[in-house]
Amino acid sequence: MTQIVENILFLFQRLRWYDLLDIALVALLFFVILTQFRGTQAGTVLRGIAIMIVAVALLTSVTQLPAISWILETILPALLIVIPVVFAPEIRRTLERVGRADFFRRASPATEVPLYIQAVVAAAKRLSERRHGALLVIERDVGLDDFSSTGLRLDAEVSTELLLQIFYPNTPMHDGAVILRRERLLAAGCVVPLSSGNALAASERRMGLRHRAALGISEVSDAVAVVVSEETGILSVAHNGRMIRRLDPQRLQNILLAFTRNGSRSPAIPWPFSPRRSPAAAARPADAEGSEGEERRSE
Repeated sequence: MTQIVENILFLFQRLRWYDLLDIALVALLFFVILTQFRGTQAGTVLRGIAIMIVAVALLTSVTQLPAISWILETILPALLIVIPVVFAPEIRRTLERVGRADFFRRASPATEVPLYIQAVVAAAKRLSERRHGALLVIERDVGLDDFSSTGLRLDAEVSTELLLQIFYPNTPMHDGAVILRRERLLAAGCVVPLSSGNALAASERRMGLRHRAALGISEVSDAVAVVVSEETGILSVAHNGRMIRRLDPQRLQNILLAFTRNGSRSPAIPWPFSPRRSPAAAARPADAEGSEGEERRSE
């Protein structure tokens, strides 16, 4: 025991300030990586790789295993190429967040509610009361032109009446997504990618294609998606591959305001569901909503 204490004291005596800085930077790097990948399938793969490497390294340090040691020494350099390929979507998303960070953006006054948010909340409330399904995607910093081009280009002012008309049952565009760019309704009847993860498979979380489409578009961009369930009228919001459900209009407005005021930064909202799978897994395009019967079977 005394020897251990002496060794620890010896290490602290040789510790210099730039050693502490080095340790802090490495810890920060791992913290950022784990935060970005937390809860995703890529994070699970990364954790598995790390556990395997640590286990093999410990095993080879305890016993003489020349074959395993050779394999480990050969594989580690290859991981420098494999990891960027496997985690390309997460790396791209992280770089996008760094690139669009704006630390000098002025926040909106706390009492100011943009008219387009008022229109979205009012439309969502009335659609919920009428049990008319809807999917509204609010563009933020990552452009959604690839998805808006799949629908009918409108470039109209956002209004409650227009949204109600678009999502009226059996109209040509009611099955697709509406994409909003600030105060303008960019396009309607759009096709967005579906999330193919299984986090919604539990019976209490079974949802229709609109919800999977909302999660899908939130996985490949920083957009905020508002969903109105056709079967139950429940209001939901999806962002960054996560979803919060059973919102009332006031809480929906507060969440949308939080995203608007934070710009490219995500507000601290207690999302109850874990993040979805990586954006690469959501690249399968599909209509934002299937038939009414499909949603009723999956709700």
